[in-house]
Amino acid sequence: MSDQMYNVLFLCTGNSARSILAESILRKDGAGRFQSFSAGSTPKGLVHPLALRTLKNMDYPTDRMRSKSWAEFVEPDAPVMDFVLTVCDNAAGEVCPVWPGQPMTAHWGIEDPAAADGTGLEKQAAFVTAFRYLKNRIDTFVNLPLGSIDKLSLGTQLREIGRSDGATHPEPKAS
Repeated sequence: MSDQMYNVLFLCTGNSARSILAESILRKDGAGRFQSFSAGSTPKGLVHPLALRTLKNMDYPTDRMRSKSWAEFVEPDAPVMDFVLTVCDNAAGEVCPVWPGQPMTAHWGIEDPAAADGTGLEKQAAFVTAFRYLKNRIDTFVNLPLGSIDKLSLGTQLREIGRSDGATHPEPKAS
């Protein structure tokens, strides 16, 4: 098993819900192998309270969670990313900064739980659903043989993960 630590950045436009959930899930489930980060192109400035509640209810870390700009990750002293994963369709369609180190990228879009309508319970259910979809993807990701897989195969695997259950506007499957 490789001792390499991989840096992963999850992107979403507002960096208040999906990317925050993903950052926390990978922080716990990938501890020792991955450092997780999240950011947004136009961050809301606050983490959605239901994202924090969902993470606490599922026993995932909420400390140090904050809504921040992706500009922090192109600064000279920023960690170099190995992977940059978009979790919302808006962020996937935006022109991203040039990431130092040429990280692997993929789109793992899911519905925005912060946009859910309905009762408080229905809104909380939307966050639980988003958490479940992201956890399933991250579980698959952390179990990839990253130290022994070539970049082309790894890119294919990352895109396949993004087409799993709950995908919004998935990338087309290779023919």
